[in-house]
Parts: sequence; C-alpha cells; structure tokens
Amino acid sequence: MSTENEYITLIYNDQSFKLPLLTGSEGEKSIDISNLRSETGLITLDKGYANTGSCTSSITFMDGEKGILRYRGIPVEQLAEQATFKETAYLLINGRLPNKEELSDFSVLLNDHSLVHEDMQLFYQNFPRTSHPMGILSSMVNALKSFYPVLQTVEEEINITVTRLLAKIRTMAAMSYKISRGHKVVYPRPDLSYCANFLNMMFENPVKPYQMRTEVVNALRVFWILHADHEQNCSTTTVRVVGSGRVNLYAAISAGISALWGPLHGGANQAVIKMLTDIMQDNGDIHKSIKRAKDKNDSFRLMGFGHRVYKTYDPRAIIMKKMCDNLLDKLHITDPLLDLAKKLEEVALKDDYFVEHNLYPNVDFYSGIVLRAIGIPTNMFTVMFAISRLPGWIAQWKESIDDPNWKICRPRQLFIGHKKRDFIPIDKR
Repeated sequence: MSTENEYITLIYNDQSFKLPLLTGSEGEKSIDISNLRSETGLITLDKGYANTGSCTSSITFMDGEKGILRYRGIPVEQLAEQATFKETAYLLINGRLPNKEELSDFSVLLNDHSLVHEDMQLFYQNFPRTSHPMGILSSMVNALKSFYPVLQTVEEEINITVTRLLAKIRTMAAMSYKISRGHKVVYPRPDLSYCANFLNMMFENPVKPYQMRTEVVNALRVFWILHADHEQNCSTTTVRVVGSGRVNLYAAISAGISALWGPLHGGANQAVIKMLTDIMQDNGDIHKSIKRAKDKNDSFRLMGFGHRVYKTYDPRAIIMKKMCDNLLDKLHITDPLLDLAKKLEEVALKDDYFVEHNLYPNVDFYSGIVLRAIGIPTNMFTVMFAISRLPGWIAQWKESIDDPNWKICRPRQLFIGHKKRDFIPIDKR
C-alpha cells in the first residue's frame, strides 16, 4: 500500500481538506477518511458498506468487474485444480504454501485434534430434533472454549486453537447430522484425507458401509477450496468486528457461523434447491419463473443468479459448473430436480435480459446441485459452507489482531429520530 503523495480535496464551508489517496498492490484506489470527522465534523453514510473499506488485507484479492479471485496471490483456479484443502487452509492462515515437512506436521496435528470431548455429546443430544444444524454448530463452537483451557503462550494458544478448530469442525458437523438422525456417531480415521474423513463420518453405516468414490471426494475438495475465503463479505466482516473486541477465536467464529446462516449469504445454495422444488411443484414451468424474475413488480427472485460483487461470470461458478457436469455424468444420477436446474440454466443464459444485466449463474447455483448430488441433506448445505470458510475466517481474525493499528470497530450513524422531547406521565397521555 502506498500514498504516492496523492490526495483528494474536500471543500466544505469554504475550507479545503486533503484526504490521502491510497493505492493497493493491484492498483486499486482508496480515499483514507480516517481523520474526516476530527478535521471536518463530518461522517460518511454508506448503507451496506458497499463503498467502504473497513481494513487493509493481504489475504484475498477479488475484482468483480474482471472476474478475478486469488488467495494470497494464487488464482483460485490453480488451487481448485492442484491443491488439497489442507494446503489451501495453510496458505490462507500462514500466508504461504507449506513444504512437505510442514504439510505433514499440519496433517498430524489435524488428526491429533480431530476428536471431540465425549461430554459434548450430551450437549448435542439435548438440542430439539428440529434444531437447524447451523444453530447447533454455532453454539457448539462457542462452547469449545469451556472444554479447552488457555495455553501458556499467546503464539502456542493461537496455533493450537486454530488447528483444533479446523480439525474439530468437520467432526462436530458430522456429529450433529448423525445425532439428529438417531444414528451412532462415527469417529474420524487417521488414514483418510480431510475431505474423505468428513464423508465417512457423515455416511458410514454399520448396515450399509459407505462406498467412498474419488469423484465425490474431489467434488467436496473443490467446493471447500472455492468457498475458503471471499474478501470482506458479511460473515468475514462479522468475524473481524466481533474479534475487534478481543474476544476469543471460538466466539468470533461462532458469530461468523451465525452471519453465514442467512439466505442472502451462506444459505443461498439451500435457497436454490427450495426455488427449484417450488418450480417443480408448479409443473416445472421454467418460462413462467423467468418471466416472474424479470417483472419488477413481482417479489420472486431466481436464486443463484447474479452476484453483489461480480459484474461478469463468477470465476468460482465456472469451476463449479465443470465439476457439476463431471460429477453428474460419473455418478449416473437421475434426479428430476437436477434436470430442472440444467434446463433453467440453459434458458436463462440465452435470455437477453439476464445477459444484459449480468445475471449469470453464480457459485451458489452449481454448489447446491453438487451438494445434493453427493448426498448432503439440504439443511446441511450452510454447514458445508461454514467448514469451507473456516480457514478464511481464521486468517482474517489473525490478521486483524496482528494489526499494530488495531481499533475496536465502532461505526457512526446519521440520527433521523425525534429531537429532545419531555416524558409524559401515564395519566396525562
């Protein structure tokens, strides 16, 4: 980041104020308004923070106009093609790819910390069976602090806590599913990869042993890598904001999970499946749905199309679409809902309105189809997202607490309520 002695001049009340113009490593420009209020008495109003940079970061770069997404400088396309999820997690958290020895040590630590304290099963069993897995996961991640005491040094505490979270979250997610079904909990195996271990814990059954397929493991690997981080989105910002109060990592991640739960964020792929189900129940009338989506007076939306940031094709969607097509072909799956999704995609991509408004299928559209194809229950979709986003959340949290210019997050507001008025006693109202 550099200033290059460039400034933006703000004129207010016949006075000129210089605001530094900062340049990022990719040439993007930013106006530094850190001293705006102290110098002018003004604040900025930016609902949804669409034009506000809340921090500087060296983790993820994205360009929505050009369809670029990179983790620590490495294109997400290369990671999806060549990296393991563990390598990607290490990259995000540590800022570089691990060598063979470091990756081996990291794998050992993940195996060592993959088991969950037996007493936690009592917590799971006391949630109502109708509880959503995301609510359970958020609560249980927060509860981890009670089971694992603080270590002696700050560095040791952070390293072990980070590894513990990465290792246990997949175990805890699989446990929530098994217990909700009344099934016996399946424990992690040291001989399986990170992705394969999760699938085995989810689907292994004494009556019908789970048949591990390479295509399914690879699909989950790609899904998790593509969702590992995505700059300052809703849940990541939540982790940073909560973390700015110097809470423990478990509490910050728990807050991020809750933020991710929403249908406009992590729940979008689940919303895609619900939308497809609704269309199916309406006689599969795709053209009617397309027409409704283009009607400004109709509240109906085609979930999984368009993106808040990307103004061209979501680069993750290109990879996920390829993965989706390959997976469905290899598994020989016959599913009317998946067939409907492919037809909807085909019609939308040929519609001038969708093309002109850059409403391309995004990663949520294809990821919902992929998760359904590999057998993940719909109510577990956002949990899958949470597992994948964990390395990014950890990296963002760690970067924020290491920032020497750290400040607790405390936005301002523009008050539009009543001016001062007197209290009226109840007998005179």
